[in-house]
Amino acid sequence: MSDYIVRATAANETVRAFAIDSTEMTATAREKHHTFPVVTAAMGRLMGATAMMGSMMKGEDDKLTVTIKGDGPIGQMTVTVDSHGNVKGFPANPCVDIPLKYAGKLDVGAAVGAGTMTVSMDLGLKEPYNGQVELQTGEIGDDFAYYFTTSEQTPSAVGLGVMINTDSTVRHAGGFIIQMMPDVEEETIVAIEKVLQNSKSVSEMMEAGMTPEDMIQALLGDLNPEIFETVPVRFHCGCTKEKVAGALATIQTGELDQMIQDGEDIEVKCHFCNSTYKFSVEELKEILAKRNEEK
Repeated sequence: MSDYIVRATAANETVRAFAIDSTEMTATAREKHHTFPVVTAAMGRLMGATAMMGSMMKGEDDKLTVTIKGDGPIGQMTVTVDSHGNVKGFPANPCVDIPLKYAGKLDVGAAVGAGTMTVSMDLGLKEPYNGQVELQTGEIGDDFAYYFTTSEQTPSAVGLGVMINTDSTVRHAGGFIIQMMPDVEEETIVAIEKVLQNSKSVSEMMEAGMTPEDMIQALLGDLNPEIFETVPVRFHCGCTKEKVAGALATIQTGELDQMIQDGEDIEVKCHFCNSTYKFSVEELKEILAKRNEEK
């Protein structure tokens, strides 16, 4: 089955939860960016969490961008999702090879390092909402939980997992977010904390064949969870040559003139999906002429 998110409530709607299978989008990102395993894991976690967070948006044209900037070898990772479940993202350095944290465990925290997580929401207002927190561990899940709790005043638990095969392909990727609403009872919080302390990791749950629905049931089964929506998600960039041409039209006239005078075709690469678009000198002249006409 393709990637999807389930949205649920529990404990008489005083708890809300999200769970995702993001295996295919993580595999697509790995293929497009040729990421090494620890970067695949980091990007997979970030895309899964951002996709679930994006499913909280309500507007037709809403967009969410999460940027993690650490002092580890990955450098920066950026992921964007729209309200239709289209996810895209890229790492600054896809080729990171560091020692395992322990046998079979990729050290995502060390690859990310210390730094910040910035959340930008374009909700159709005059200015996008921007929030920023210090990274707590660089393991991504802890950092999202900290963001929700401090920036949105919504106590949350976030679990993320990416399992990589020995040939560096993606075996499983997914995760969950559990959030406490303002009217949640203390005994409900205690019950959830107890379950989380004793639950398997996301990777272990997915390795056992558990779906997002199964994860919700395993984590919140005693609190009568009700799944009310299933949302398809995918890695999709949406870049086109026409859009890239529009971006070229916005650069300084002198730069366009120089490209034309060089007399050589140029290539423009999309950061998000690594697609390459070629423009001939004649096409550059057309872009410049069209811009001059519109002035």
